Amino acid sequence: MRRGLAALLVGAGLAIGAGGAWIPAKALLAQVLLEAAWTRARETGQASPPWPWADTAPIARLRAPGLDREVVVLSGSSGRTLAFGPGHVTGTAAPGEDDNIVLAGHRDTHFAFLRELRPGEWLELESLFGTRRYRIETTRVVDERDTHWMAASGVAELTLITCYPFDAVRPGGPLRYVVHASAEDLPH
Repeated sequence: MRRGLAALLVGAGLAIGAGGAWIPAKALLAQVLLEAAWTRARETGQASPPWPWADTAPIARLRAPGLDREVVVLSGSSGRTLAFGPGHVTGTAAPGEDDNIVLAGHRDTHFAFLRELRPGEWLELESLFGTRRYRIETTRVVDERDTHWMAASGVAELTLITCYPFDAVRPGGPLRYVVHASAEDLPH
């Protein structure tokens, strides 16, 4: 089944590749393979690539229960990784650790829902070590050079980042949208 879904992913890319719909289509199809890889990781306790040539693997699942949204989180945050799902920013605390966990994602695919999040709402981050709930404290727009919010804090918190504005025509840009949340309970 994994090979069939991988072939479907490649086939869809070839069929849509000439148009701008490739990135959202690839992101949606990849989630099927990522879900299967995340299920394997939970069963075995070890992250495994979602397809044979992948240079990343699922390491967590992020849920926004109030919006009925969930996405599989990948290791790393390179452009290749973010094309398939949100990624864990290397050098920040890993999902399941008691420090500042930073996740990045594209504003027009997996992290488009960030625009709907409000302070006081909950996020859940499931890692191989359990699930932890985080209450959103702030949402803000920052300059891309302002990276202090990615620093280690020694406190269990979750920071989500994406490009801003959400409806920009061109990718990238100098602004980032940051959602900051604090852990509210112990992992379970």
